[in-house]
Amino acid sequence: MDNHYHALKTALLAACQRYVGERIANAQQALASASDAAADDTKSSAGDKFETTREMMQQEIARHQQLLADAERMDQVLISLDVRPQSGPARLGSLVETNRGIFFLAVSVGRIDVEGRAYWVVSTASPIGSRLVGMQAESRFTFNNMEYVIKQVM
Repeated sequence: MDNHYHALKTALLAACQRYVGERIANAQQALASASDAAADDTKSSAGDKFETTREMMQQEIARHQQLLADAERMDQVLISLDVRPQSGPARLGSLVETNRGIFFLAVSVGRIDVEGRAYWVVSTASPIGSRLVGMQAESRFTFNNMEYVIKQVM
């Protein structure tokens, strides 16, 4: 049974890495496009319009830099994630089966389908993820007025 969960967690990790890789690539592409647009605009603009446009482009560049930094932080978490089977309380890298779905404690991705089944990939800092950390089989908690029962932690 441990090998099945290790393979499943490895597949979930790979899906997360693909998601984060796409976020990094998209942020890099958007950053390059915004930088190119800013460089082109400085050649053709003048006066107040130039200052307003330049400020808007700087904000756009800063936004893409932040998205890139966030995605790179997520990538670092995934690189260090331990997906070996475990016992004990839920922690980063755990797969937690509840009566309301199966959660993978990693980074904030949301729903991922693996092997024809839906999993919720959440950060341990997220509201639901922080509730799951430290839980063991048969633990219960209420979140958003719904009761969650931990069936098992893998």
